[in-house]
Amino acid sequence: MYFSFSNYGYLIFLLIIPFMIFFHFYNLRNLRGRALKFANFEAIARIKGIDLFSKNILPLVINILIVTALVLSISGLTLNMEMDVSTYSYVIAIDSSESMGATDLSPDRLTVAKETAIEFVNSLPFTTNVAVVSYTGNTFIEQDLTSDKGMIRNGINQIDLAHVGGTDLYEAVSISFNLLKNEPNRAIIVMSDGQLNVGNLNEVIDYAVYNNVVVYTMGIGTIEGGQTKFGISKLDENSLKALAYSTEGKYYQVDSRNSILNSFSEIVQMTRKIGSIPLNFYLILLSIVLFIIGQIWTGTHKIAL
Repeated sequence: MYFSFSNYGYLIFLLIIPFMIFFHFYNLRNLRGRALKFANFEAIARIKGIDLFSKNILPLVINILIVTALVLSISGLTLNMEMDVSTYSYVIAIDSSESMGATDLSPDRLTVAKETAIEFVNSLPFTTNVAVVSYTGNTFIEQDLTSDKGMIRNGINQIDLAHVGGTDLYEAVSISFNLLKNEPNRAIIVMSDGQLNVGNLNEVIDYAVYNNVVVYTMGIGTIEGGQTKFGISKLDENSLKALAYSTEGKYYQVDSRNSILNSFSEIVQMTRKIGSIPLNFYLILLSIVLFIIGQIWTGTHKIAL
């Protein structure tokens, strides 16, 4: 385990700390000198329980810690340690077409797909890069490639059922590939009921194979089908199986919330290597907490003369 910085130059701001210490004690000395000019100050201090010669070390320490945390944050402090990391980066492509509103899964297919996607994200190692797209007749990037699980989950949660016709899987796969093109190992996870009605499935397979993209497919729905606004919609497994098997991926049927959870380990291929965890967010959070503590301390120890 070791630490590294992405912006070493900002560490020069740590030189502020010696000046903070010097001015703290310099001002404290001057304050005492002015206070002792009042004849009854020491008596008043004893009555009120004021420590005239307190060095106010705690506020100084808090301020030093705040400055240190902020400087380390802008310097890009990163923790590097050996950990389980995914060998792949992923795009989760969720079908949001009208047929995904079918109620053969409770409460509907799209909701189950989103919940399954979030469970998958939660199962990933901390540093795994993931993007999220939704697709109907058009494809929309809900979240660009990131390892921030909070942002990934937000991208999934904001997907709504579309009320337009068409399911263009070719565009979804091609846009997903563009998001992954700079990644050494890439995989796309397609969550759909298999109702493809725009483009040709063979073109999708050829595109994925040519670009060396592994596609895992998850069939969302049941063979019996479910009710939608336009009638009964059934799960079409054949197209999803063909896409997965042709690209060296796997097909999974999601007919309940729990049926897919045990399959995540097959999708997420792990290895042990040095992973990097940026500490910027935690350092800023620490600065905010320390600032609040400092304000509370100052408020409860304010000397009222």
